[in-house]
Amino acid sequence: MYLLLMPMILVIDTKNEQYFIQLKGIARADVIKDDKEIFIVKLKLFFLKFYIHPLKAKKEKKSETSKAVKVDKKTKKLSFRTVIRIIKSFKVKQFYMNIDTGDCIANSKLYPVFSFLNYQFGGFHVNYKGQNTLVLAVENRPIRIIKSFFNI
Repeated sequence: MYLLLMPMILVIDTKNEQYFIQLKGIARADVIKDDKEIFIVKLKLFFLKFYIHPLKAKKEKKSETSKAVKVDKKTKKLSFRTVIRIIKSFKVKQFYMNIDTGDCIANSKLYPVFSFLNYQFGGFHVNYKGQNTLVLAVENRPIRIIKSFFNI
């Protein structure tokens, strides 16, 4: 029952350089900036920690003979309405965007658009200082994703 109701959280915070996805109480995957590689994924599963290097060159295994097996699986494609219902099942917990395009004319054109969006939703800002910031925290639960496949 807990697996259906547990919150899944995705956080993208360029201000504090935090990027992670979390299954509350079970697992958390952080993307960490690295000097040697571009990034490292730190996976925490219950009380265990793993570091994954996705961009590291993999060693090729020597295989004596490889057998090619063709498997024809028909995959069911999601309809556009189902994808929209899945997207609508997500809840935005926190949103803040501060943008500078580097062009003062483009910033001036964005200003009324962002002003209208602030009236409707909030969290949109334009600056002329060269700062670009995005803070996004999104939450969903597996039960809501499952419900989105059905017309409930």
